[in-house]
Amino acid sequence: MMNIYDITVKDVKGEDVSLSRYKGKVLMVVNTATHCGFTPQYEGLQELYDRFHDNGLEILDFPCNQFGRQTPESDSEIDSFCSLNYHTSFPRFAKIDVNGSDESPLYTYLKGKKGGLLGNKIRWNFTKFLIDREGNVVERYGPKTEPSEIEDDIRRLVEETQHIVIRV
Repeated sequence: MMNIYDITVKDVKGEDVSLSRYKGKVLMVVNTATHCGFTPQYEGLQELYDRFHDNGLEILDFPCNQFGRQTPESDSEIDSFCSLNYHTSFPRFAKIDVNGSDESPLYTYLKGKKGGLLGNKIRWNFTKFLIDREGNVVERYGPKTEPSEIEDDIRRLVEETQHIVIRV
C-alpha cells in the first residue's frame, strides 16, 4: 500500500526529491500562487514555520498555475518573489498541477485521503493538507482558512510525540 513517503517530487531546480526525506516530521502541504487574493497567506505560513520548524514542522510549498493563471512565473522567479516579498524560508518545489490528467501523484494521494467540498478536486490556491509524523493525512483546510487558524492543530501534532517547549 502506497504512502506519502513513496512519492517523489521536483524541487525548484528540477531535481527529484523523495518525500521520505520528511519522515518523522509534521507536514503542511499547500498549493500556492503568487498573484492571488490569498497570496498574503505566505506571511502566516512563514510565521508557523518560524514557530514550529525546530519542533518538527515542515511546510511544503507547491506553486500551481491552474486557478486563474495566477502563477505565470518560472520556478526560479516564483522562488525569488516569495523570498523577497514574504521572506519565506520553507521548502518550495516546482510548479505542479493539482487537478486533471497531469496532476501530481502527491495531490492524487492527498485528495484520495481527504476529499473536499467538491469531492476530490482542489478548488483554489492555498488549499492546505496537514500530515502527522507517521505520514497520515489528518486534515484538509480550504483556501479561506488562514494559517493562524491551523496553529492549534499543528501544536497538537508536534507535541503528540515530543515533549517540547514551543517558541512564542
